[in-house]
Amino acid sequence: MPFANLALRFLLELAGLAAFAYWGFATPDRLPVKLLLGIGLPLVAAVLWGLIASPKATVPWPAGAKLAFEAVWFGAAAVLLGAAGRLTLAIVFAVLVVVNRVLMYVWRQ
Repeated sequence: MPFANLALRFLLELAGLAAFAYWGFATPDRLPVKLLLGIGLPLVAAVLWGLIASPKATVPWPAGAKLAFEAVWFGAAAVLLGAAGRLTLAIVFAVLVVVNRVLMYVWRQ
């Protein structure tokens, strides 16, 4: 079961990036702004994740700070998904993130 939880974690990270992109492309702005937000925001989010929260992160952070970053990152993805009109999907995403994180703590992952 712990392997399945790590797989879920990876899928949630990808879903978070997709949520950032979806929100960017769903904005009611003109095409250049949609492209900037739809491509730029997930790119920035991916770089930050790689630097701070990934298992091979290059910036060592204390556990509490890393947990706070993850909460903000996943929380922002859920909020933006809801803001783009996908409230049910945002709630399901947020619940899965919380369940995944609790299981990671229980299984010391």
